[in-house]
Amino acid sequence: MKFLTPTLHGLGDYAAALVLIVAPFFLGLKEQSMIAHWASIAGGVGLIIYSLLTDYTFSAAKVIPFKTHLILDSLAGLVLIALAFVLKLEGIAQIYMIVMGAGVLLVVAVTNTESVSAEA
Repeated sequence: MKFLTPTLHGLGDYAAALVLIVAPFFLGLKEQSMIAHWASIAGGVGLIIYSLLTDYTFSAAKVIPFKTHLILDSLAGLVLIALAFVLKLEGIAQIYMIVMGAGVLLVVAVTNTESVSAEA
């Protein structure tokens, strides 16, 4: 069931990037793991950069094909989940990394790539 259009996906990208950049400060990730703190922020900044370069509605330059963008999203989601375990995070930090990673993978799974040519 792929119901999310590339345009809505793009809006979600910028919202997710904002969460990845801001949430570590509110959740106190730095106190648990400096790596988790900065990985989240770097992930958010990276998401903004490759979103601005993706071939979809809310970009500045249409350099990266949308399907490549989805591969990058998938890798980012997997890295967030992996970090929760590799860094042996606990409590809210672990939950945050797993939920953000799983959320990214879920968004990729429900994004309709068939409508890319119609929206581009």
